Amino acid sequence: MLDNFENLREPMNMPDPRFPVKVHRTYFEHAGTTLFPHHWHAHLEFQFIEAGEAVIECGTTQYEVRPGDLIVVNSNELHHGVSRSSDLFYYALIVDTSLLHSQFADAAETKFIAPIIQNRILFRNHIRGNPEANACVLSIAHELKTRSFGFELAIKSELYRLLTLLLRGHVASVLTKDEYAERMKNIKRFEPVLHYIDLNFKEPLTVELLADVAGLSRYHFSRLFKHLTGRTVTEYVTAARLDKAEYMLRHSPLTVSEIAVATGFNDIFYFSRTFKKHKKQSPSKLREG
Repeated sequence: MLDNFENLREPMNMPDPRFPVKVHRTYFEHAGTTLFPHHWHAHLEFQFIEAGEAVIECGTTQYEVRPGDLIVVNSNELHHGVSRSSDLFYYALIVDTSLLHSQFADAAETKFIAPIIQNRILFRNHIRGNPEANACVLSIAHELKTRSFGFELAIKSELYRLLTLLLRGHVASVLTKDEYAERMKNIKRFEPVLHYIDLNFKEPLTVELLADVAGLSRYHFSRLFKHLTGRTVTEYVTAARLDKAEYMLRHSPLTVSEIAVATGFNDIFYFSRTFKKHKKQSPSKLREG
């Protein structure tokens, strides 16, 4: 199973590898839609909410976001999102921080850029009421869209400005090298577990089975799993099954009952009740929409 360690890491291809930064402009029309499944990547990601509402999960915490909010996803941080409105529009800015790396060990490089690249400085995930930070993201999106002469300089300037704002007011923690090593060890240890759940979501998934995949005792596994994902095993598996069911309701011809069975729910009434609780609408209503 350890060979599958990389499967939840999102392959992050850049339009221009020589200038590794990109922006997605994303619109969702339906409440309850999964914005992105649980995944992680080595890049920094900034999500600016232009309109609508959503729940964004970073690490172990869920954030209810609204227009004007900024989400910062740290490098190697598990994240997941669900729309909470029918008019969600947001920008996702994805940055390979090596873009800001300097060959010279000046003060800025040593004190700030290197620790950010090494994932030892972690930023607060949810930022509200910071128009300057939002303006940086929107300016970068504009520069990437128009690509006017000198846009690369403009983007790097805005990125340095954005990081300065975050460093001055939104640092969550500064990890020692040992703390960072422990964090990465846990991510790598649980990678095959999350991949196993993704592949076998319709099968019975017990704590004992998944603990074996991780090579841990049941108690140690349950504690670390909750610490990493913010959910119990049952909660996480249920959410994974519901995400699969949502996709099938939108994209397959199967009936609601068939989808319930195909995603590991043997009781159609329990499936419908659980789906409505988590997705804020019934399976049949989502199918109609």
